[in-house]
Amino acid sequence: MILCDIGNTTYDFLVEGKHHKFLLDEEIPKFDDEIYFVSVNKKATKKLKKTNPDAKNIKKILNFKTDYVGLGIDRAVACFGMKNAVIVDAGSAITVDIMENNEHLGGFILAGIRAFRKTYPKISKKLKIEFETNINLDKIPLQTKDAIQYAMIKSIILPIKEISQNKNLIFTGGDGEFLSQFFENSTYKKDLIFENMKRIIDANNSVAKG
Repeated sequence: MILCDIGNTTYDFLVEGKHHKFLLDEEIPKFDDEIYFVSVNKKATKKLKKTNPDAKNIKKILNFKTDYVGLGIDRAVACFGMKNAVIVDAGSAITVDIMENNEHLGGFILAGIRAFRKTYPKISKKLKIEFETNINLDKIPLQTKDAIQYAMIKSIILPIKEISQNKNLIFTGGDGEFLSQFFENSTYKKDLIFENMKRIIDANNSVAKG
């Protein structure tokens, strides 16, 4: 069985425990094994289905209840099976979802780090910087580079800290590991989406057999 996570920039396939990534404009190979996918990109989904017409959309077998209108399938999958936690998926956008007593209470969406970085040069070319991961948030910045990075990261972590309070935080996504370092009670799970896709498939198979 092959799992596929289709995002806004890439296809991420998990094949026998190994990741295989393709940009959206690259050719997608024909796979012999059964494929389950989660997608936030309709155009990319059509491209996958063109070469792999039998690929199955995880959305059709996911049972996830919420009052949130328009919740993305990627967020629903990330929250699946979580009892009490705040789930942060830090990719092109940063989604934050709150699970309490197995119930999805809602969440919010922040601009991702790359989106923040692209914003500043649009204001002024002098605000274009090279992003560094070694950031001191305990000291008021005294130079422009540090000032931009300080503001970017604070803008992201403060609303998450406010909503999470004492809850456990689970980070995933490309920038998830970096952001997790600013929080206590945080765990980074690189393959959270794939792990939960497997749980959804297993739960569906159990119901089918029962």
